[in-house]
Amino acid sequence: MPDDATRTTGPLRPVEIATAAVMAALAVVLTVVGWFLPHLTIVAAFAVVPLGVVAHHHRLRALLAAMFAASVLSFLVAGTGTVTNVVECAAVGGLVGVAKRRGWGLGVVAAGVAVIGPVLAAVSVGLLAVFAALRKLTLAQFRNTWKGVRRILAGVPGTAGLVHHADRFVATALRDWWATVAIVVIAATAWFAILGWVFIGAVLDRLRWIRPQDRLELDSDPRPPGPLPVALHDVRYRYPGADSDALGPVSLAVQPGEMVALVGDNGSGKSTLARVLAGRPPTAGKVTRPGSAGLGRRGGTALVMQHPETQVLGVRVADDVVWGLPAGAEVDVAALLDAVGLAGMGGRETSGLSGGELQRLAVAAALARDPRLLISDESTAMVDEEGRRELTALLRSLPGRRGMAVVHVTHRAEEAAVADHRYRLAAGRLVPDADPAISNGSAPDGAPVAPAGRPAPLELEGVSHTYGLGTPWEQPALRGVDLVVEPREGVLVVGGNGSGKSTLAWIMAGLLRPTFGECRLGDRPVRQQVGAVGLAFQHARLQLQRATVGRDLRAAGAPDDAAAAAALAAVGLPASEFAERRVDSLSGGEQRRVALAGLLARRPSVLVLDEPLAGLDRPARDALVDLLAGLRFRHGLTVVVISHDLAGMGKVCDRVVRLHEGRVVSDSAREGAPL
Repeated sequence: MPDDATRTTGPLRPVEIATAAVMAALAVVLTVVGWFLPHLTIVAAFAVVPLGVVAHHHRLRALLAAMFAASVLSFLVAGTGTVTNVVECAAVGGLVGVAKRRGWGLGVVAAGVAVIGPVLAAVSVGLLAVFAALRKLTLAQFRNTWKGVRRILAGVPGTAGLVHHADRFVATALRDWWATVAIVVIAATAWFAILGWVFIGAVLDRLRWIRPQDRLELDSDPRPPGPLPVALHDVRYRYPGADSDALGPVSLAVQPGEMVALVGDNGSGKSTLARVLAGRPPTAGKVTRPGSAGLGRRGGTALVMQHPETQVLGVRVADDVVWGLPAGAEVDVAALLDAVGLAGMGGRETSGLSGGELQRLAVAAALARDPRLLISDESTAMVDEEGRRELTALLRSLPGRRGMAVVHVTHRAEEAAVADHRYRLAAGRLVPDADPAISNGSAPDGAPVAPAGRPAPLELEGVSHTYGLGTPWEQPALRGVDLVVEPREGVLVVGGNGSGKSTLAWIMAGLLRPTFGECRLGDRPVRQQVGAVGLAFQHARLQLQRATVGRDLRAAGAPDDAAAAAALAAVGLPASEFAERRVDSLSGGEQRRVALAGLLARRPSVLVLDEPLAGLDRPARDALVDLLAGLRFRHGLTVVVISHDLAGMGKVCDRVVRLHEGRVVSDSAREGAPL
């Protein structure tokens, strides 16, 4: 039984809200399509499936939230008729979803339908009896639908008698509308139940491997926010379904007015410790503080996570800064944006921001809550070198200027060095702090990474791209880029946040068609050869599509388990340890390496890596750099690296292309400048 469904008290949790919102949106789409396209009316009945999934995974209140949201949106889009469909699908979907969760048989569902059907019929008839305008609209719609069907039938030879009898039947149905509505609602309820029983079960079978987890689940602490000082006493934490603790035992304290750095290798427990400090209750040990952690509340705790796009909710930058704050809250948005390096960007759409700009925005939104405790989980990972220095200086200044505490999770020694206290974790425990050893290992020979096809140049000619072209929010990203990457070449693309680097990467991989110009691999457009250029995303989790590492590699293109194991070995992850690991149990750095292994399994001609070093500890960075060098020099792979982190890249790339405001402003291949 899903954990969320066993809870009986407390407000809706974030994972319940997220599931309800997504499934409600899907129910609205299905309902509206069925409503406006009469020949696809059956589609509206399938709204029972997403709403049933909500009932299966979560509490009744989550289903009610989904039903309310879908009803309001359906009403705004298509009027009152669609609301009836949503409510009926929610009632039946809720019944079937709960039945599937509790293992009830079809007989229980049939008994439930025998009760729900007449109740819904009585409510529908009552509403139509009270609201005359609604009744007239409903009957007029029924009458007009019949007129359209009648017109079609009248054109078919030999149907005159059928049309005559149907006219009499429709006239009777409209006269005795209350009986007609009752019969239709009861029949629809039974039909929805049949669809729900068949298709909800099929969907649940497909989603069985997915276990939605809220890694920021908080204890229901009724006290007002009071996150500091906070002390951890022999704290341990184990994730649901795990065989061992991810953290602990750990004992430490954080006081007001100080900056604390948490360092350690990937998977050492840094992010888990940050979540405990943010208010997630430990599985063992004790956390003491004068009030609640108050995550997200003014005067409480603010958390900036590794992937800022998960925290950005506003359409415009200025809207996102104040999203979720009480009405009338006084926030100097312009000053906050200026402090994080986004001066003058309040009117920009958040969808057009680069990864680094999104991280700056997440920091600004956190500060808008005037937190007493700010937790930064790799908040500088996607920011360019100058931006990292600025954000680190900002984090360092906050304890003194605002009397708050800052806990900064980082892999960078220069960022940790400015903290008042530095704690290093290894295997979930605190260890004596020391600079990590530098790994000089290289990729194993024999990995299946040789290009599958004939090496060919990657050529961009006059490439420009504008997001939202022709709208008031259009945003140029690239402007007239001419670039040729020769076979087996190593190219480093650099530039500030918003310079167009990630857009260039997506165009190189054929995943984004430029507004103007063309990108070719050999003599054909690269968009016609998707897969020949492998792209490693900034956020590796987006590339992992299966439950376990081994299954993900097979889905990515590894022909068999041996090839998957070889790809894992190429990125330094032994198959014996990682093949059966769930992808959601991996650290950010481990997910990045698994995503790279999936690309290598396809044997691409060109490998494009967008910020590959972000979130990796120093040994992992050095190992990845050595791996990329081996791919280029030993296996003949063309490598394009887009990165803010230049350390060690001379081993991989001997050419640097610099972008500024979407244009190539320097190219060491043309200028003869060394890396």
